Amino acid sequence: MKALEPPALLYLDAAKGWHLLGCLNDALEDLQRIPPELQVHPDVLEVRFAIFAKARKWVLCMEIAAAMLDLAPERPTTWINSAATLHELDQTQDAWDALCTVQDRFPDVPTIPYNLACYACQLGRLDDSRQLLERAVKLGGRDYHRMALEDEDLQPLWTEIKRM
Repeated sequence: MKALEPPALLYLDAAKGWHLLGCLNDALEDLQRIPPELQVHPDVLEVRFAIFAKARKWVLCMEIAAAMLDLAPERPTTWINSAATLHELDQTQDAWDALCTVQDRFPDVPTIPYNLACYACQLGRLDDSRQLLERAVKLGGRDYHRMALEDEDLQPLWTEIKRM
């Protein structure tokens, strides 16, 4: 899909900034300034997803994730967001299944093995979780290690993670 251009791009950037500041209503207002025909642009949908995820509006996130699966299946964030929404809706096995099927398509994206590690841990598959977390840290560096030490989904492994 064609890249966004000003002024839509400027509104999108403003929405990202508001999102990072936690001003979700302001972020949504800037997204609404983007012309109607561009509201379904994958870049706009990704930001809208991030806003609704921060607001924990998972049903709306699922609608956006479904649209993204149709519009931009080549983006790893499409699959990551879809699986994360399933997990938040207490459908962790479905989240695992969805993300596991595409992990080989995106071998250099550390968020995929990281999220799979979280799902595996929650499903009681601790050996899988350990291996996936090691892969995520190898791909993504120490930030993933630090994140794992605070991630409630990985709490059963926190003692081991500290020693990694």
